[in-house]
Amino acid sequence: MTRIELTVDGARVSDDVEPRMLLVQYLREKLGKTGTVIGCDTSNCGACTVHLDGRSVKSCNVLAVQANGREVTTIEGLADTYEGGELHPVQEAFRECHGLQCGFCTPGMVMQAVDLLNENPSPTEAEVREGMEGNLCRCTGYHNIVKSVLHASSTTTTGGAR
Repeated sequence: MTRIELTVDGARVSDDVEPRMLLVQYLREKLGKTGTVIGCDTSNCGACTVHLDGRSVKSCNVLAVQANGREVTTIEGLADTYEGGELHPVQEAFRECHGLQCGFCTPGMVMQAVDLLNENPSPTEAEVREGMEGNLCRCTGYHNIVKSVLHASSTTTTGGAR
């Protein structure tokens, strides 16, 4: 076992973990952060996307021990860490623009979109499509997902909300 200490959704946590435990397993099984979805276990789908030190990562591709001393934000923590617990503008845009269907991929899509908009607050449609290409959706044609990200980019409060 290896001792890790990290911040998850604003709370300091300390745990003993197997060195081979994936971050997605740690978040779901040890911390109950089930909004971080296990989709493919191969880092292809992006359903498990979280923020590690403010940047999106596929948590099925990161060991929990690699998060030692770092800050993780999950979909559950995105609203909690945003202005008084209100929905993050990207979450609100997905709601308003129907950027989800079954909802399975939505947490990863939202987390990737937040990172994309932090890097490029005013992307074109092509830039959104390219920036979201590592996240797969089996239900939609991506039209409303792209529309949601573009809508979020037009809000004045999106930038800087890592």
